Amino acid sequence: MKQLKVTRQTVARNSHMSMERRRIPRAPVSFGLMYSGISEDDVLMGDGTVVDLSKGGLGIRGNHPVKVGMELTLFLYLPDGDDPLFVLEAVVAWTEGHLFGVGFKKLSLREGNRLHSFLRAQYVQHV
Repeated sequence: MKQLKVTRQTVARNSHMSMERRRIPRAPVSFGLMYSGISEDDVLMGDGTVVDLSKGGLGIRGNHPVKVGMELTLFLYLPDGDDPLFVLEAVVAWTEGHLFGVGFKKLSLREGNRLHSFLRAQYVQHV
């Protein structure tokens, strides 16, 4: 019985600590994306839905599993109807089943400005 209580406390503490790691708030969103990378000497191609977004990264529900540390290239289909937003360098920060988080390593100035404009619009809608 005591072990069960200790286990519950540990799980709760770890969940809280993982929530504390996020320094930049994320806006809840829902739009499509494609992602690609190299997995065990094979090219990985997947698609899915962006579930949350910040200037530093995003949460994805994907159709192809990825691993922590994997580098990806992303094509984000923002709902503005323009060409996909292209993220050349991103890295997988965490995974949980089909959900995973990605941090942006490098964005071009143009793509960064477009992302920031989109995020400002999202924050206004959710206030």
